[in-house]
Amino acid sequence: MIGLGTYAFFWQHSDLVPEPLSLVGAFEATRELDVDLFQICDYAPLDEMDAHELEDAAAAARDLGVHVQLGTKGIEPDRLHRYLDLAGVFDAGLVRSMLYGPDSRPTPGQAEDWLRGMLPRYEAAGVTLALETYEQVATGDLVALIDRIGSDRLGVCLDPANVVARLELPRDCVELTAGLVKNVHAKDFAFARQPGWVGFTYGGAPMGAGLHDYRHLLDAVQPRDRGVDEIVEHWLSWQGDAETTIRTEREWTRTTLEYLRSTK
Repeated sequence: MIGLGTYAFFWQHSDLVPEPLSLVGAFEATRELDVDLFQICDYAPLDEMDAHELEDAAAAARDLGVHVQLGTKGIEPDRLHRYLDLAGVFDAGLVRSMLYGPDSRPTPGQAEDWLRGMLPRYEAAGVTLALETYEQVATGDLVALIDRIGSDRLGVCLDPANVVARLELPRDCVELTAGLVKNVHAKDFAFARQPGWVGFTYGGAPMGAGLHDYRHLLDAVQPRDRGVDEIVEHWLSWQGDAETTIRTEREWTRTTLEYLRSTK
């Protein structure tokens, strides 16, 4: 299934725009684009909502026919327990996270202990935990950890854009993780020369216009045959003013949806 995530609404949620979009507003915008899956990922206000606000947001998603996934950073037991509870509120079948959180950098052994301790609860609840590929942890180390634990409810959130900062090739990341992928973050990326031709900037690109060989990802991972969701997000830099930035963000979302829908 193709879905949208909060990173597709990064600037629309931002305090830099005159009227930041609410979570329910993002659900509504998602439905208007004929999409019925939304990943609430690294969305700080979620952790500040009280029980009543959470129930209202979950009810709004259900009323709109929008299925919800969740995303956080870190695998500390308290965090994973909190997000399992939130998964229950939102009827979410997947939680995306990363090995390192804002305040924790577990050793490999500690990470394995934490995950082994929490996964029986995720398994019992029917919730999948997907750990994202990113530059702070080698893809091979992430794969080895998941393989050692060997749970059907633990896998990879594949984002090959992130690993470039570790000097890994996106294509290698895709091939190494293919059999373990539970979730895909779909965005394109490219290098651009900085002004004066001194150095490069690595950032986002409209889907299909950058360096991401998405066809290779589809062939290697086969997400649509395996029921793996593809979540649209962007690396869009500020475009100089709020109006231009929001317009561009929305255009990139439409472009990405058209691209994904056109591929088989």
